[in-house]
Amino acid sequence: MKAVFSAAQLAHAPTRFLSKGNIVAYPDTPERARALLEGARQAGASICASRRFDDTIYDGVHNLNYIEFLRNAFERWQEVDGAGPELLPSLRPVVPPEFRSNNIFAAAGRHLMDFSCAITAHTWKAAEASAMTAVTAADLVAKGDAVAYALCRPPGHHAYNNRAGGFCYLNNSALAAQRLLSANERVAILDIDVHHGNGTQSIFYRRADVLTVSIHADPRDYYPFYWGLEAEMGEAAGHGMNLNLPLPVGSGDETWLEALATALERIDDFDPGALVIALGLDAHEADPLQGGKVTQAGFARLAMEIAGLYIPTVIVQEGGYLTEHLADNLGMFLTAFEGAHEPPVSNDPEEAAKA
Repeated sequence: MKAVFSAAQLAHAPTRFLSKGNIVAYPDTPERARALLEGARQAGASICASRRFDDTIYDGVHNLNYIEFLRNAFERWQEVDGAGPELLPSLRPVVPPEFRSNNIFAAAGRHLMDFSCAITAHTWKAAEASAMTAVTAADLVAKGDAVAYALCRPPGHHAYNNRAGGFCYLNNSALAAQRLLSANERVAILDIDVHHGNGTQSIFYRRADVLTVSIHADPRDYYPFYWGLEAEMGEAAGHGMNLNLPLPVGSGDETWLEALATALERIDDFDPGALVIALGLDAHEADPLQGGKVTQAGFARLAMEIAGLYIPTVIVQEGGYLTEHLADNLGMFLTAFEGAHEPPVSNDPEEAAKA
């Protein structure tokens, strides 16, 4: 298995995060990426650098005005007298505005959904590198690799076409799926992060070429709160192309595996040419966000079940926060997935002849 990574992702390092009314250290640290890199190495992955692509990779996923905002926001912020080292939103348009202001405060309110998406001097380069990592991995699979892992940081599945949220700036899983459509008529995304992939859902909600399936902690009691219920099934051409499987907060292995069986049945019915796994490891029992109780062995079982679809697959890293188990969790998942991804060899001579 190839694992794609860019060291430029390490430069994004905001210092502050609002949690339960307290200003605390930012959870998405560069050390997360280093731990994940170690996990990929544990799985025997071949580490390769991401490629650069032009802005056409954002077509169908992100609004180019939003890309320009992310690209230039910090420079514009530094022109404000007394500006601090990190741009954070201080207001949001909660009703449709009478006019569109281009002031950096107004733009930040439009494009930064919550307090988790600070923009620093290095945020754009890191987010861009994360997106390029996902697209590189998708390109490998589109050109014939059976599976590729994209070590993406910042993550992406909370990012909408024109809004950042939940530590996510560019939607890496959506970008990977869009790239896979260059070689496939239909692509499925299976999101197993403990948080609902609300940005991914929104991007494909009216489309029939990408099936989005998310298993996550129930948003009635967990971030992102406003999206992720069973009734959200898609609209227009995309009606029936979105499946949400919310689970009680704190669910363990068996509950996740039961939901996965439903997810895999839907994906198999869709018959996609390629699969994107939005891989969150934050459902782990020791993760500091405490949304799930999945064990390390549970991650291996999830991996083996998904691999049994035998579909060309891009594994895109989403959440999973820093603990002593993070590298081992990823190593276990990738090892189990690769080991189960090859279809079994038939002993039937007629079947062997067909192969």
